[in-house]
Amino acid sequence: MKFLDQAKIYVKSGDGGDGVVAFRREKYIEFGGPDGGNGGRGGDIIFEAVDNLNTLIDFRYTQHFRARKGGNGAGSDRTGAAAETVVIKVPIGTQIFDEDRETMLGDLDIAGKRLLLCRGGDGGRGNAHFKTSTNRAPRRADKGWPGEERWVWLRLKLIADVGLVGLPNAGKSTFLSTVSAARPKIADYPFTTLHPQLGVVRLSVTEEFVIADIPGLIEGAHEGSGLGDRFLGHVERCAVLLHLIDGTAEDVVESWRTIRHELSEYGGGLADKPEIIVLNKIDALLPEEIEERRTALEQACGQDVMCMSSVAHMNVDTVLRRLQDYVTRDRAEKAEQEKGEIPAT
Repeated sequence: MKFLDQAKIYVKSGDGGDGVVAFRREKYIEFGGPDGGNGGRGGDIIFEAVDNLNTLIDFRYTQHFRARKGGNGAGSDRTGAAAETVVIKVPIGTQIFDEDRETMLGDLDIAGKRLLLCRGGDGGRGNAHFKTSTNRAPRRADKGWPGEERWVWLRLKLIADVGLVGLPNAGKSTFLSTVSAARPKIADYPFTTLHPQLGVVRLSVTEEFVIADIPGLIEGAHEGSGLGDRFLGHVERCAVLLHLIDGTAEDVVESWRTIRHELSEYGGGLADKPEIIVLNKIDALLPEEIEERRTALEQACGQDVMCMSSVAHMNVDTVLRRLQDYVTRDRAEKAEQEKGEIPAT
């Protein structure tokens, strides 16, 4: 399945049904009168987040969604049938923006969360509605109200606990394939990862988290260089960033600074997220080279730097345990916040 994280679609709710002009005429009934019914309500457009989707590819082939018009009224005070609601199912983490791509209309970040985007038009009134003591035979009936229509942008931000960042060929895909059942493309040339990948890491029966691997960043990514920074949105919701640095690079400090600069330029709070820095591919380095590069990184970033080799599975479990600690702490904090938002009864 091809990955697609942005789509533009057109949505229109249903028009309301028309009211009718009708009069009661029955045999053996001495006095008739107006009995035109009201029109039915038009169908709504609702977006719903579901947990069995992970891409917006369906919206590349179906871009127009229209709800049906409500039924017209009828004689004998019969109201027209209301049109069915159109429910558009999207992946969890989908954000809905107005056509200007800046005004957010909704953020469907929880399974089952719904957003009523376009409300169906109300049905028109039949002539029975206008009957009064002085106007006993009204011949007025209203048309149904029109529905709402608009173009919207859908933007998917994957729900993951850990975000993998780093330069191309830093070993992100190899790490993901080592610690999870994900099978991303791995090769010895840059930009082998063209789309975000997800992997589930299970440390025990009760401990697991989701890792998101995004295409590698290069200098100037925020200006569109390489694949740009459009995929950074997929790690905005992460609890912690895992920054992998190629230990065989000529200047590991410059590699770290390049990514940090791109995170800062992108915004979205990424530069302020907890970051675990890992010197990768240490199986290709001598012990003195590992120590020299690790020390240089620690002096530059001002925090501890872990060393690892995904291929040789060196210190991988230690890195995973550190990630799990961050994820567990973040989940506990969110649970406390949600508990505090619930009013006491």
